[in-house]
Amino acid sequence: MEQRGCRAMMQPRWLLSIAVILFWKGCFAQIRYSISEEQKDGAVVGNIAKDLGIDPRILRERGFRIVSSGESLFRINQKDGVLYVNGKIDREEVCDRGSVCLINLKMVLENPLEIHYVAVEVLDINDHIPNFLEKVKKLEISESALPGVRFQLQPAQDPDGGTNSVQQYKLSQSEHFRIEVKDRGANGKIPFLVLQKQLDRESIQNHRLIITANDGGRPPKTGTMEISVDVLDVNDNSPVFTKDVYSAFLNENAVIGTKVMRVNATDLDYGPNGEVFYAFSDDVDSKFRELFDIDAITGDIIVNGKIDFEENDVYEIDIQASDKGLAPLTTDKSVLIKIVDINDNAPEIEVTSFSSAIAEDARIGTTVALISVNDLDSGINGKVSCSLTEDLPFKLTPSLQDNVYALVTNSPLDRENTFQYDITISAKDAGKPSLSSEKTIKVLVSDVNDNSPEFPLTSYTFYVKENNIPGESVFSVSASDRDNGDNALVTYQICRDCGDNPFTSFLNINSENGKVYALKSFDFETIKMFTFHVLATDAGSPSRTSNVTINVFILDQNDNAPMILFPVNTNGSAEGVEELPRNVNAGNLVTKVRAYDADVGYNGWLLFSLQEVTDHTLFSLDRYTGQIRTLRSFTETDESEHKLVIIVKDNGNISLSATATVAVKVVEPKEAFAASDNKNVAQGEEEGGVTFYLIITLGAVSVLFLASIIVLVVMQCSKPKDDSSKYLQDAAYDGTLCHSIQYRSGDKRYMLVGPRMSIGSTIVPGSNGNTLVVPDRRRGASGEDANYDGTLCHSIQYRSGDKRYMLVGPRMSIGSTIAPGSNANTLMMPDRRRPSAEDDD
Repeated sequence: MEQRGCRAMMQPRWLLSIAVILFWKGCFAQIRYSISEEQKDGAVVGNIAKDLGIDPRILRERGFRIVSSGESLFRINQKDGVLYVNGKIDREEVCDRGSVCLINLKMVLENPLEIHYVAVEVLDINDHIPNFLEKVKKLEISESALPGVRFQLQPAQDPDGGTNSVQQYKLSQSEHFRIEVKDRGANGKIPFLVLQKQLDRESIQNHRLIITANDGGRPPKTGTMEISVDVLDVNDNSPVFTKDVYSAFLNENAVIGTKVMRVNATDLDYGPNGEVFYAFSDDVDSKFRELFDIDAITGDIIVNGKIDFEENDVYEIDIQASDKGLAPLTTDKSVLIKIVDINDNAPEIEVTSFSSAIAEDARIGTTVALISVNDLDSGINGKVSCSLTEDLPFKLTPSLQDNVYALVTNSPLDRENTFQYDITISAKDAGKPSLSSEKTIKVLVSDVNDNSPEFPLTSYTFYVKENNIPGESVFSVSASDRDNGDNALVTYQICRDCGDNPFTSFLNINSENGKVYALKSFDFETIKMFTFHVLATDAGSPSRTSNVTINVFILDQNDNAPMILFPVNTNGSAEGVEELPRNVNAGNLVTKVRAYDADVGYNGWLLFSLQEVTDHTLFSLDRYTGQIRTLRSFTETDESEHKLVIIVKDNGNISLSATATVAVKVVEPKEAFAASDNKNVAQGEEEGGVTFYLIITLGAVSVLFLASIIVLVVMQCSKPKDDSSKYLQDAAYDGTLCHSIQYRSGDKRYMLVGPRMSIGSTIVPGSNGNTLVVPDRRRGASGEDANYDGTLCHSIQYRSGDKRYMLVGPRMSIGSTIAPGSNANTLMMPDRRRPSAEDDD
């Protein structure tokens, strides 16, 4: 490496430091270093801090750094101020070849601000060899060429600069050639091959030379290229055609390979210069070359493609006869080929359509398209007749212009029956033999709004569980429209003007998909069913509308806990006190817990059980009636007060319960007798109050039940005769719940059901038509059937073909799905016809 001052080069570092101090102001604090290219990463360039006289200990504090664009090539150590090479520097990549390669760096010291400039010169090394782009250079030189003729050669490329670039060229020993070099400055040195002695092809046909390029490195590097010089013979006679004019006739559609004619030419030269070959001239159109070919040796012109008179009736082709000399001489001749016409073209059908589609309500005679027929043949071969190949609601009518027809409607159209017609048109010419062609066009029938939306059912029946979540979809309806596009785009809305129906305000419907949403939660104890109408409207203009009746039944859920009627609720808890003489016998009725559940079916069926009792040997509780009885007589050792906690549960899927507390006081018989009168009076008043509330509750339930029955009867009577519902409209069936009674006969258990039954009905002998065989579920340890609850069951009647069935089950509710194959719980009902004047049910 070298360090240079502003004006002179100084080798020792201490001399450079003194020069920097002495000439600081005159040099503007600029330092110049030099470094050879291809240095390794981390090579030292120079110590900038030392050369500038800066204390290395303050470099980091003052933020000594490089801020110029050459920062990526170098890095500086802030501890000692040494400048290092960052990576590998390639002078040919950083600088242009041939110029001095300087990289200017700006060094900055902050607090206070100082700027110093450092110039790093990258010195070139001879790391590239001269390279010729062509390994072999081929030249053709006629033997008639005179000495002094120059041939420019491609110079060798050397990325190095200065003296390391290409400096000279040398040519291998030759008496016929020498090398000359022309210096073009920045563009380098250009070699020229100079002919210094006339060539003689008969002596030497080819000269092989080696040119060598040397650079100025120490030691120099070289590159070579081979020069191959072919000596060309002199040819001084051109071929001559034997005829002045060549012409021929050719039928169109001639078979490929058919010979059209032969041309011939001679050459007075000797040897290859006198051998003639034939070819098409360079200016012959490529299309002609596809249709014809020429034999290079014999001069035969043959058919090479399809010849069509309608495309071209005459061809004029230039033929070229050339000798085989090294510098060939040529002679051109025009050949005329006339094409003879034959009837080989079928009629061509062109369709001009007025519109992409025709409306289905278009009038008869409406023009659909114009048909143009053309035949490239002439005369009788070009006369064409046109017709339709099928019987369609269209016909062709000729126009005033020849070979032009109009395609018009011939009968009414209906898009819903046929939305597209494929019409095949046949055209036939009058040639012999006759040629014909067909063309099929598609005619689309556009839609008009002539169909209303249709629901698949005349009415819908849906079942919705009470306590539904407001805002969620409860069911959906769907309608279809046979029309197309906007005419078939159906929107839905609830008919809020169809009579006085307060329930429509609780519903909303998605206008696009027909999903119905409930805006409130339904309560089975308040409403059992309701009816509304849904309108389906298409988007046609004008639009068409249809409606459907929706019957919604609310299904009961177990949302009411049992309510204790006795003992009477006081301060939020049901508690009662009973006095019992000590001398009562076993089985004596102590009291009866009465409870009520507003739900129906299993949700309203209550079971009583003892949750807490002071002595399990004294009292028992009937799980169905709530009666508390003594199990044994009292003894002298028994306590005088006993507490019984009774829990009342319904039979819902998620059971709800209530509790009642009964306190039993055991008194002596005299005390019991003295207090009996007061107790009877109080009990009478209490039972009177309980009976009053019970009557009100049962009355309200009965009114709601009767209202539901009336609504169902009205709905069934208002349905049209062609009602597609699967449930029967039997005058003898009122749609209410039925009772069931289970009994055993031998090893089998039966359930007797019927729409008119009630608990306590007599089992009529032979009534097996309404009797189901119940699976044998063994009794529990108490002797009672754990799966039999004795409650009412539900039933649903439906028709399948000519037979009527009743589906029943202890766990069934209105809205239960009739599972396929559920005949185990299905009764075949007698075929009771609807009541009429002749037949009463």
